[in-house]
Amino acid sequence: NQPFELVSPSLRKWISGQGEQPDLITWTTFNETEESTVEYGLWGGRLFELTAKGKATLFVDGGSEGRKMYIHRVTLTDLRPASAYVYHCGSEAGWSDVFSFTALNESTSWSPRFAVYGDMGNENPQSLARLQKETQVGMYDVILHVGDFAYDMHEDNGRIGDEFMRQIQSIAAYVPYMTCPGNHEAEYNFSNYRNRFSMPGQTESLWYSWNVGSAHIISLSTEIYFFLDYGVDLIFKQYEWLKKDLEEANKPENRAERPWIITMGHRPMYCSNNDKDDCTQFESYVSPGLEDLLYLYGVDLELWAHEHTYERLWPVYGYKVFNGSIEQPYVNPKAPVHIITGSAGCRENHDPFVPNPRDWSAFRSTDYGYTRMQVHNTTHLYLEQVSDDQYGKVIDSIWVVKEKHGFSAWF
Repeated sequence: NQPFELVSPSLRKWISGQGEQPDLITWTTFNETEESTVEYGLWGGRLFELTAKGKATLFVDGGSEGRKMYIHRVTLTDLRPASAYVYHCGSEAGWSDVFSFTALNESTSWSPRFAVYGDMGNENPQSLARLQKETQVGMYDVILHVGDFAYDMHEDNGRIGDEFMRQIQSIAAYVPYMTCPGNHEAEYNFSNYRNRFSMPGQTESLWYSWNVGSAHIISLSTEIYFFLDYGVDLIFKQYEWLKKDLEEANKPENRAERPWIITMGHRPMYCSNNDKDDCTQFESYVSPGLEDLLYLYGVDLELWAHEHTYERLWPVYGYKVFNGSIEQPYVNPKAPVHIITGSAGCRENHDPFVPNPRDWSAFRSTDYGYTRMQVHNTTHLYLEQVSDDQYGKVIDSIWVVKEKHGFSAWF
């Protein structure tokens, strides 16, 4: 007679390259229920006048206890874009608190706002309180969590994962919480990550893409280059999928509609940290696998984490700087822009920097914090870094301005 307990309702909303996809609500219970139900309605309208039903999947954690949990997924359809809704989820066995969300605007001309970070743990999640409040006052339309959750989700037979999902519920229940896998998710073949999160596509959230505003966003797994015991074939599968996705995004009609192509992956190609991680080597494992392909298809911005610091790079390709100009390096840059944002806070604290970075490093900080991003329009994208150590002060900011996108923009 295990009591009903609900862990972290979380909202997923995406518009895929294949057309609009509905909102997906995901939550966890520790006992089986007869139904998986979301009751919802327009904000200010009749409460819970709409009902959607889904299904639950049994997930058995790989730890010694073999703990069972049920992952519930319910799809909401026919939502009005840009309209606010209230909802709760559960069944007659028990219901969650009441939450709210705004269905994403389907227009390519709106300006979505993002919070971007990686490496947030259950212990010492220093940026979490600020992110919770800013999400709930409506500062963000989407969260991008660039790998490494909880530290680690599998620990204590998955209980650390349960607790972390409760911690981010006050964010993920209100806005889409989009993810990619990091090295701390690797235990039991990434099973906690693959089961707890519900991203677009058919790859158990390992890699996927989606559209929002004037941006096409691609989430990648850098971990396939490091955990080869889980299948070398994943390297080739992701590469072929990525090449096809980039080809589709670069069709003239698609690139005209959504000219910004943004990638997110956990382990960076470049960094100036002093911790002997892969990106500190002259050629990382990630660079040969991805850098040429992303450059060839004119990827504009590459978001990374893994290093527990913040680092902004000059436009870079092949370890050479390709600024737009000396005076305005990010105006019509001649190579992709890289941002490393892995300082949200975890039990491993900070990573040190080398004292004298290479030419491609533009700005560095060891403050705990996170990145804000806004895709303003087809030519202007804004990025800024928030220091939680300095009580929310913006310590770095840039405008990336591109009058032309795609491979030809490099010349």
